[in-house]
This record gives sequence, C-alpha cells and structure tokens, in this order.
Amino acid sequence: MRRVAVTGIGVISPLGNSTGALLESLAAARSGICRLEGADYERLANPIAAPAAWQPTMVAEASKLRMMDRTTQFALDASRQALTQAGLPLATLDSSRVGVFIGTGMGGAHSTDDGYRTLYAEQSDRIKPFSVLLAMNNAAASWIGLEYGFTGPNLTFTTACSSSAVAIGEAAMRIGSGAADVMLAGGTEAPLSLGPMKAWEAIRTIATQDPQDAGASCKPFSKDRSGMVLGEGAAIVLMEEWESALARDALILAEVIGYGLATDASHLTHPSVEGQARAMRLALASARIDAASVDYINAHGTGTLANDPVETAAIKQVFGQHANTIPVSSTKSMHGHLLGAAGALEFAIAILAMNAGVVPPTANLRQPDPACDLDYVPNHARADSTIRTVMSNSFAFGGTGVALIGRRAFQ
Repeated sequence: MRRVAVTGIGVISPLGNSTGALLESLAAARSGICRLEGADYERLANPIAAPAAWQPTMVAEASKLRMMDRTTQFALDASRQALTQAGLPLATLDSSRVGVFIGTGMGGAHSTDDGYRTLYAEQSDRIKPFSVLLAMNNAAASWIGLEYGFTGPNLTFTTACSSSAVAIGEAAMRIGSGAADVMLAGGTEAPLSLGPMKAWEAIRTIATQDPQDAGASCKPFSKDRSGMVLGEGAAIVLMEEWESALARDALILAEVIGYGLATDASHLTHPSVEGQARAMRLALASARIDAASVDYINAHGTGTLANDPVETAAIKQVFGQHANTIPVSSTKSMHGHLLGAAGALEFAIAILAMNAGVVPPTANLRQPDPACDLDYVPNHARADSTIRTVMSNSFAFGGTGVALIGRRAFQ
C-alpha cells in the first residue's frame, strides 16, 4: 500500500470559513451556536443551530449558482481552498487519476424544502426546473468534478453522520491501492431550513436552549446535556500519494494511516459499545499502531443522552489504561453537529490541532457526568501540547461507525 499525504484542507463552518479562523475559534472556545431569528424558526421548540456566516460570492458565476443548492456551494468553496493550499499543478495532472469522494446525509435539503413549500404550502405547480439537480445527493461531488475537469472516480456516500468520514477513508484506500493519485474527499451539509429542522426535532434528539446562553446549549459528556445542535458547512481534504507530494516539495499536513469501518447491527439509532470499539480497533490495526500511540481523540460526542456514555465505555475498552490519560474532546460543543459533514470537519480539526500543538476543548462541560469520566478537556483549550497521532470518531444512525487516524508528517 502506498502512503497517503494530506496537502490541503478547506472548510466552511460555524466557527469560520478558513482553517485559520476555525482553529482560532476552537482555541478560544468560541461558540458558533446561536438562537435563530425569523418567522419560520418561531415554529421550532428550540430555535437554535450553528449556521455558517458565508455567502457564495467566490464559488461560481450566477448562471451556475442557480443550479446549486447551498450544500453544493459549500463543497465547491471548501474544495477551492484545499486545492489552493495544496498548490497542485492542475494543468500537469492526469485528470483520470484524480477523484472526488463526498459524504452528505441530507443532500440538497434547502432545495427539497423549497420545492415542498411551493407545492403544498403555496398550492402551486411551478416547481423550479432544476429541482432534481439541486437536491440530488451527488450534486456536490459532480459539480466539483465538472468545475476542475477531474474524470477519476466520483462517488457520494450517505451513511448519516459518518458519511464524510467514510468518504475520506475510502478515498485514502484508493490512493493507497494505486487506483488514484489524488483525491478530494470530505463532506458537506446544509440542513438549516424549517422542514429538516422540524424532522430532527420530532426524533427528540435536539438540545434544549440554554436559558442563560444559547451558545452553550450543546453540552457533550456533561451531566446536564440535553441533545445535539444542528450545524452546517463543509470540510474537504486533498490527499495525494506520498512520494509525489515529496517530489514537488508540497507542505504535508498529515499522513492518513488508519481507517476503521464497522457496522453496529444492534439498533437503528442506539449505539453499542461493541460497535464503536470495533471501528476504533480496526483503525488501529489498519494504522499498525497500538492504542498508546494515539495522542488525541476528537470524539463523536453528540451531547445526546445515548451516545456519550457509550462512546466513553468504548474508548475505555479499546485504550485500556491509556484511556485515563489521553485527551478527548467533542468540538461539536462549539460548531454543532454537521451531520454528513461532521466527520470531515472533525478530522480536519484533529489535523489542525496536531500541527498547532493545541488540544481543542469540550465547551460547556461544567457538570461532569460520572458515566463520562475521561479527560474531556473541559471548557478551555490546552496549548503547547505534543500531538503526533490523532483519531477522529464518527458514529451514525443506521450503525455505520468510522474511526480515522492521522499522523504528523515528519516526527
């Protein structure tokens, strides 16, 4: 298997629309969660979310933007950032060896919601002509391929909240096996319209708004946690074959060394310790390292009553005594849950934290839960930390669990 280098990262997030802004917000424990204003949101029991302050000014010309849902626009901008940072000489690439793998949970949710509003609320038959093209789940990946002329493998993964982690893991395998030389991989999600938000509210997983501070509503691993908070955005990593990256003197941000994919076939929505532990063990076996080699875990950490103690127990089962000393944090406490894009954003955060020597915190952790008793880096980031190897966990409704492992490029 060939080695896989990460040479570019692009992000659109509730904590900023560049890797620098994102890392700065995390280090300051700044929340991107807020109370939503507007007539539609008044119909929500808890009108809180983590929106991205972003406009599609740099993505494409107006004629193309009309054919792109917000989720596609996010992905295109994040891809542009990743390509720019990587500095790939696109004109010299064999486009058939460049692929795009994108994960999304809900696809073009805004466009779907708009179409239903027109049809049912307005009783109109004048649906937008491009509604199917706007809403289809593979639109983001397709547009990235079209914009850059990449003719290699182009796939979209939909495994709920682990979608983009699957996309990154599968893309890394394509490079490792020799099936591709360069891959743009990650995820995108824009679920903050009324229909999707009401649907998530109905399943009773959404957090209750904190009465003192809406930004503190997501409280992973805390005794007073009440649920997750939806977020939006995209994260894309550019990966390429290691020797090729070295030959062109690219700045290598990390090496992708481990990918564990496991199916938790016990319940559609309730996670199991065994399923989550299996994904982590497979990632460690893939990376050919032992558990003690991992210096930081970005947890799935949704803030729901069901997930957090299960993930705590799974980490203990896999890491043994090392579980008591390894820093673990849930950055969802600040940027919310980006659903299909969560895994990519959190893997990107883990890489950024590793290179900066900063462990991001779990914000709003002021009432420790005895069932969640690991070092969850409460409330404040830790600077001057030595991080060489990171793990990022993503566990999903439907049971697809993923752990990704990245290692510092030069140790």
